[in-house]
Amino acid sequence: MFGERILVIATATILVLASAYTLYYKFFVGENESYELKRFNSYNELKNFVKNNVELSSKWFGVYGIQISTAPRAVFGGIAATTAAAEASPQYSQTNVQVSGVDEPDIVKTDGSYIYYIKGGQDYVPGDRELVIVRAYPPEDMQLVSKIVWAENVVPIGLFVNKNRLIVFLTSYISKNVGVGGSGYYPIACEVEVYELADIRAPKLVRNITLEGYYLNARMIEEYVYLVTTSPIYYVDAEIILPSITVNGELLSIDPKEVYYTNAPDVSYTFTTIVALNAFQDNEPIAKKTILTGAASSMYVSLNNIYLAITKYNFITENARTSLEETLLYRISVKGNSINFEAEGMVPGHVLNQFSMDEYNGYFRIATTLGYPWLRGVGSSESNSIFVLDMNLKVVGKLENLAKGEKIYSARFMGERAYIVTFKKVDPFFVIDLSDVRAPKVLGWLKIPGYSDYLHPLGNDHVIGIGKETVEAEEGDFAWYQGLKISLFNVKNVSVPKEISKYVIGERGTDSPILRDHRALLFDGERGFMAIPVTVSMIDRSKYPGTVPPYAYGEPVWQGLYVFNLTIEHGILLRGKITHLSQSISGGISSDEYTKFIERAIYIGDYLYTISNKIVKVNDISTLKEVSSIKIG
Repeated sequence: MFGERILVIATATILVLASAYTLYYKFFVGENESYELKRFNSYNELKNFVKNNVELSSKWFGVYGIQISTAPRAVFGGIAATTAAAEASPQYSQTNVQVSGVDEPDIVKTDGSYIYYIKGGQDYVPGDRELVIVRAYPPEDMQLVSKIVWAENVVPIGLFVNKNRLIVFLTSYISKNVGVGGSGYYPIACEVEVYELADIRAPKLVRNITLEGYYLNARMIEEYVYLVTTSPIYYVDAEIILPSITVNGELLSIDPKEVYYTNAPDVSYTFTTIVALNAFQDNEPIAKKTILTGAASSMYVSLNNIYLAITKYNFITENARTSLEETLLYRISVKGNSINFEAEGMVPGHVLNQFSMDEYNGYFRIATTLGYPWLRGVGSSESNSIFVLDMNLKVVGKLENLAKGEKIYSARFMGERAYIVTFKKVDPFFVIDLSDVRAPKVLGWLKIPGYSDYLHPLGNDHVIGIGKETVEAEEGDFAWYQGLKISLFNVKNVSVPKEISKYVIGERGTDSPILRDHRALLFDGERGFMAIPVTVSMIDRSKYPGTVPPYAYGEPVWQGLYVFNLTIEHGILLRGKITHLSQSISGGISSDEYTKFIERAIYIGDYLYTISNKIVKVNDISTLKEVSSIKIG
C-alpha cells in the first residue's frame, strides 16, 4: 500500500509538471527554438540566462525548479596509504566493458598479480570504505599487502588500474541541509586520486583532482582518463558560483566565456564538466570543457567520442493527451587531452542505459522508449524506436513504433544489427537490420516468457540474455517475474531467432548485481564459461496450503557464484557453485554473513578468484576445487 501511494503521488506530480511545462515551453520558449550549441559572452549573460529560467521554473514548478543553495561549500580530501606495480603474470580477465579499448571503472580490478578491491561495493551511503590490495598470484602466496582508507564522509566508487598507475574516484558527502526543500546526505565533490604503483607496500599519491559536483561516469582510453561530473547551480550573495576544480591544491576557475549552452528549456539546470587527465604525465595540465544543461542521464563512449544523453520531459502535443519526452544528445570528441563539443541533436523518448547507444562506421545509433508505463488509461501508450544519426547528430534513418504498449528492457548493438528486448507480458526479442542506415528494419522476432535485463554477444550469431523468468497473470495485462533466467539465442537465421537453451535460478526474489551492472559478469568465450554472483531465494511452500501464487516472494537461502559452461554446441550447463558463507541464511542474514556476499569474480591463469567484503577465495577454474583463501576484513 505504501508503494502504491508513492506511485500515485509520483504519477500526479508528473502530470502536473508535464501540463505546466506545456505552457512554459510554448509561451516562453517557442516550439521551433533551435538547440544550437553556443557559448556565453560574459558572466552577466550567463547569470541573466539562469535568472530568467529560475523565475519561469519557479512560477510554473515551485520547488521542482532549480535548487539554489547559499550553504558554504566545502571539499573533503581523501587519506591515502597503498599500491603496486604488476609483475609478470599469466592471462587474466578484464572488466566486462561495452567498447573494446574503452575501459570502465569498477570496484574490482586486477593486473594479473594483484587484486584491487573497493570494499563496500558501490553503496553510496557514507561509512566504512577502504580499498584493499591483495597479492593474488601465485595463489599459494596470496596475502593482503596494503589498504587505502578514507574519512567517513568520503566514498570510493570506482577505480582503474593501468600499468604502474592506480586511479580512484571518490565522492565526498556532508550531512546537512544544502538546498531548497532538501536535507540528508548530499554529494558535494568528486575527487580523482592517482597513485604510482612502484612499491606495492608504499604507493605514492602523485595527483589529486577535486571537482565540485556529482560523479556521473568515467572512461579510460590508453593513458587518458575522461571524467564527467554534474554540479547544481549555487547562489552566494545573489551571485552564481561556477563549479571549481582543484589540482594538487591549486584552484582552477571556469571562465563563464568557456561555458557552452543551448536554448533548450529545462526545469533544472546543472553545469556538466568533462575533464581529460593524463594518468602517467603528472605535470601535464588537465583539459576541461563545461556545458550548462539539464542533468545528463546516460553516457556512451567510443574510442573517439563521448555522447551525453539528457532526458527532458517536455510538452503535450496539441489535440492529444500523449505525454512526450525527448533525449538531447551531445557529441564531444576526445583525443588525448583534446576535448571539443562537436554536435548536438535530439530524438524522441528516453534511453534505458549506455547499451541503448552505439557508434559504428561514422553513425550513431540509439534506441528509445516514448511514454510513461504508469499512465495507463490517460492516453500514454509506450512505443519504442531506433534512430540512426550522422556525426552532426542529425537523424538520417529511423524505425518507430516497435512493440507498442511495452518498453525496452535491454538493448545491444552488434555491427550492422541491433537486438532489442521489450516486455509487458511476454518477452519480444527483436533482431533489427541496420545495414541500410536510412532504412532500419525488423528482420525477425521471438516471443517467449520472461525478459532480459542484459544482452551479451557470443560470436556473430548468438546472444546471451540475463533477466527474469515470468508467469502471465490470470487477470490483467502483465506478468509476474520469477527466478533469474539465462537464455541463449541463436540469431543465425535472422528471420526466425530461437532460444536454444535456458537456465533458471531460484524463485521470485532471486537477484544478481548483473541485472543492474554489466561489470558483475565474468565471461570467457574462448574457455566457454560464464560466472555470475547470485542471491538465491526459494518459497517456503508450507506457508501455502494450496497452489503457490505467482506473486509469492521467496526468502534468501544462499548467496555465491554460479559458474556455467556455455557453448553454442551444448548450451548453458551448470558447472558448479562457490560461496563464502559459513552457515545457512535461510533463517535470516546476519551482518557478518552479509559481508561474505560475493560481489565479483575474476580469473588469473587457471585460477578463479571470488571477492567479498570478508574473503578472497581461489578455486581451480576447471574443477572448482578450493585452492586457498584469505580474510580481508
